[in-house]
Formats: sequence, C-alpha cells, structure tokens
Amino acid sequence: MTDLGSRGGIGTVEGRHVSLVSVSLDLGAGRRGVDMGPSALRIAGLVEAIEALGYPVQEGGTVTAPGPEVAEEGEASAKYLEAIAGVCSESAKLVRTALSRGAFPLVLGGDHSLTMGTGAAMSDHYREKGESLGLIWVDAHTDMNTPQTSPSGNIHGMSLSVLTGHGPESLVGLAGGVPAFDPAHVSVIGARQIDPGEREAIAELGIRVFTMSEVDERGLAQCIDEAMERANRGTAGFHMSFDLDVLEPMVAPGVGTPVAGGLTYREGHLVCEKAARSGRLRGFELVELNPVLDDSNRTGKLGVGLIESALGKRIL
Repeated sequence: MTDLGSRGGIGTVEGRHVSLVSVSLDLGAGRRGVDMGPSALRIAGLVEAIEALGYPVQEGGTVTAPGPEVAEEGEASAKYLEAIAGVCSESAKLVRTALSRGAFPLVLGGDHSLTMGTGAAMSDHYREKGESLGLIWVDAHTDMNTPQTSPSGNIHGMSLSVLTGHGPESLVGLAGGVPAFDPAHVSVIGARQIDPGEREAIAELGIRVFTMSEVDERGLAQCIDEAMERANRGTAGFHMSFDLDVLEPMVAPGVGTPVAGGLTYREGHLVCEKAARSGRLRGFELVELNPVLDDSNRTGKLGVGLIESALGKRIL
C-alpha cells in the first residue's frame, strides 16, 4: 500500500482506511434526486479510485431516508424535521464508529442537511479528546437560515446555522446541545446566493464568508489559505463539507440547486488539493449530487475526481 502522508494525503498513519458513509437523503432539498448521489459516485468508480491511491476502503454503512410519500412533512417552516433529525442521528453514529476505528470518514450525499449529523459527530469525537475542529464549507450558499428566516422551509439551507448552534433543538442537540463548531473557526468558500436573514446571522456570529466576488478579486488560492488558517488556529485540524453546487453549472450540471457564476473545474480541484496538502484534513463529504439532472453521470465522475484530490492525488 502506498503511504500518501509525504504527499499531503490522509495516509499519515500507515495502513489507514477510508470509511465510506452513504446518506441517501433528499428530504431537506426542494427537489427530488439527490438521494441517489452516493450510488452515482460508486457507479463512477469511486471505490476503485480510492484503492488506486493506496487506501483500503471500509464500508461504513448506509442511511436511507424515508421517501416524502411516507414521511411526515410537519411545519412548513422546517419541512420533514423529524425524519431528517432521525437520518442525521443515524449518520452521526456511522461517522463516530469510523473515527473510533481510526478510519478517515468520507461521507457521500445526499442533500446538505446530512451534515448536521456528520459534522456533529466529527466535532464530538475531537471534543471528547479535549480538542476542537475547524470547518470549511464549500458552497454556493451559506446555509445559515433558521425556520424563522428560511424563505422555503427546506432544511438543507439551515445546516451551517445548526452546526454553529442555531436552529431546531432536535438538530442542534445532535452535537450535545452545544455548537458543533466555533464560528471563529468556520469559513464559507464560493458563496453567491445569500438570503437577507443569513446576512444578519453571518454578521452576528462572525463567520468568514469568501464570496465569489472576493474569490474573483483576490484569487482562490489566497482565500483558501486564509480559510485554512482560520480553521486550523488552535484546533486539531478541519472538516471539509463540499457542496457540488459551488461549481459552475456548465461544469457540474447534476446538482440540486445550481447557481450561475461558480468555481471552475480546476478551481474545484484546487480547493481539494490544498486541503490535502495541508495535512490537516480530518474528514470530507461531498453532497448535493443529483443524477436525475446530470448528463451521463458527468457530475458523478467529477465528484470522484474531487474526492481523489482531497485524498492526496496530484498531477505530478
């Protein structure tokens, strides 16, 4: 087996496994299809690609949400709250198990609401050791709404708010009733569609948001470096949550909520490559892949490539 530690991958411990956690969930989104994202990534050759990098792959388990036909929608301000909380709780258990076994958790989604469970599990694992984690949120959206501010009631737009301690008690409680992540260690990269209520929350909490305007003006590499410095300041490393809608829709057509003006193909890889080279990446997830809207699984194949970059693959 190849040890990628010297190349900036996750293999700083000889023999470290990658644990795949699949979360088939689309209840938090406004349209169907992202629950099939994990399958699309596997069909695109994900397991073989990871093994080719030298990492053994463990199947960490699959959580499957009930369909909207049978799930209780509940309040319009936070649709499918009870079912989503259940999925997040089960997802958190799988991530905790992977971490307890010394594996690197790689989460496949599924809509972005799953991160309320997986992110809480990452945070809890390090908190139990007296440490904290940073968080880098790569997304066209900041996901900082609450039921009181959300224009749609779709919970995938509330994920980061919950992880920083604001939102329904059943979701915030996934991290033990405390914020999973300190906003001082949280950054968003690539945002370009932010609701008014989210702007107020971002300003109040002090989360660092690198909008696409700033990325264009200053350059992506500098923005990533600043985000990683913030995430690593006094922490044990960082978790990265990568929403494929951060990419330009022409590059990644198969996403749940596309927004024009996103990162290019190479910029997406740069984010993942720099995370890997830092040697501080503790977990990674790829979310919002919607095969129903894709073109011959092109976005699925792109997702596999991004994961490879996050695990340490380089051009040279």
